[in-house]
Order: sequence, then C-alpha cells, then structure tokens
Amino acid sequence: MDEIELTILMPCLNEQQTVAQCVRQAHRFLTKSGICGEVLVSDNASTDNSAVLAQEAGARVVNVTERGYGNALIGGIKAARGKYIIMGDCDMSYDFLHLDGFMEKLREGYPLVMGCRMDNIAPGAMPFLHRYIGVPVLSYLGRLRFHTSVRDFHCGLRGFDRQKALALGLSCSGMEFATEIIGKFALSGAAIAEIPVTLDPDGRSGRSHLRTIRDGLRHIRYIFFGCRK
Repeated sequence: MDEIELTILMPCLNEQQTVAQCVRQAHRFLTKSGICGEVLVSDNASTDNSAVLAQEAGARVVNVTERGYGNALIGGIKAARGKYIIMGDCDMSYDFLHLDGFMEKLREGYPLVMGCRMDNIAPGAMPFLHRYIGVPVLSYLGRLRFHTSVRDFHCGLRGFDRQKALALGLSCSGMEFATEIIGKFALSGAAIAEIPVTLDPDGRSGRSHLRTIRDGLRHIRYIFFGCRK
C-alpha cells in the first residue's frame, strides 16, 4: 500500500448542508493532482446527519466527543495518516479543489503554510467588523507576541507537517487553537509560508459557530496568557 502523503482534514459540527460537497471536492483535488491522500472528517458530536453524509461522500470519519474547534482538530491530527495535513472548514467557504499552492510549499519544506484571505474576500463572506477590526487587530497582536509576519491569524485553510505539529503539544480546545498553532510553530523557529486564498460565503443556513466576543477574548487570552484549562 502506498504511503499516504496528504490528509485533508475537516472539523465538523452539524454541517449536513455542506460537508458532502466539500468532501467530494477534496477527493477531486486528490484525483486530479495524483496525490496519495485521504479525506478525514473530525466530527465533533454532531446531532444531525453530517457524519453519515461525509462517509457516504467518501470521507473517513473520526468521532471527537469533547466539543470545541481545537478539540476536533487535535483529534483529527492524531487520527490522520498523511505526512502532511491541510485543514479547512467544511462550510464551502474554502476551495478544496485548488490546494496546489499548499502542497508546493509543504514539499519545499515549510512546516506550516498559512492561507491569507485578506485580499480575496467575496461579498458577504466576512462581516465588516471581522474584516476591518477583529482579524487585523488580533493578527497584529499575534505578530507582536510570536515574532512572525503572518497577516491572517484566523484563516481556516492551512497546511502543516503532521509530525511537527504533534511535537508542539497543541492543547487549546476552542477557536484559539487557530492562534496557538501559529504561535507554537513561530516560537519553535519554524519558517512559515503564507499564500493567498479566497474566502467565499458560508454555504450553510442558520447561525455561525463563531461567537465574535467570546472567541475574540479567547484569542486575546491565549496571546497573553496561553491556554486556559
């Protein structure tokens, strides 16, 4: 059996409207690029049919019962079989069909490859306050704290070396995981690449999982104090 080079990892919480389409798109990328890979959905105790639909679309599904964005991703990273992981939300806001830039940088040896949305945000894809205040301010604080040039700390589409990520001891359970992984890679001395990506509108109906004030405070707390258990 060929060694799996890439795991495309999708954290999932009640995404039945969009998860199957994202899984199929990711499989098309693997097929067209000739990469030996897998699509892994880390289901975070969904109460809808997300897990079943993901499996039917061709994903391997791992169940992570402890709620939280970080918990779902840490569980997925541990379960992944690929040398590299590219993670992205399964709400149709990211394009899984065009991940070539991430693979190019990962194969060049960058341990972490960040997507940057700030120059390619489709109309309606990001609220005004997030685009012009929240993301820029929190990213600025992150750059100061962790001595990195990453522009977009909160882009959900990013790739990394699985073994190197595991060695960092990632532990944040919530949305602040997005800041933790950048901070720990940066402080380890790892070179971080950043490539442009497009953010499209969320394909789901209903309320977003993101809670602006709560999650913003979690990021700030991590930047200054680390994870809170």
